[in-house]
Amino acid sequence: MSDLANKRCEPCEGGVPPLKEEECEKFISGIDKGWAVVDGHHLRRVWAFPDFLTALEFVNSAGAVCEQEGHHADFEVGWGRVEARIWTHKIDGLTESDFVLAAKFDQL
Repeated sequence: MSDLANKRCEPCEGGVPPLKEEECEKFISGIDKGWAVVDGHHLRRVWAFPDFLTALEFVNSAGAVCEQEGHHADFEVGWGRVEARIWTHKIDGLTESDFVLAAKFDQL
């Protein structure tokens, strides 16, 4: 289990810069290799499932984690497929909390 998964997402009030590339590299080693940092802006991962219902159940579980953490991902759901994108909207970039949320999704 990643140490990141044991942390809590911290609310962002804005006024802080997004993580730099080298900071992202430090955090990405603590989450599943399926995650990618896209354009230094957001995290992205795609999961495959055997059918639509299983994909939808995963999104519902991940959504419950988002609510518990007070930090929300964007999801795209299709037949047998879920894509999640995570970033801190307040600063339009990545914070440690984005990696924490990704690590929590990895536990589902």
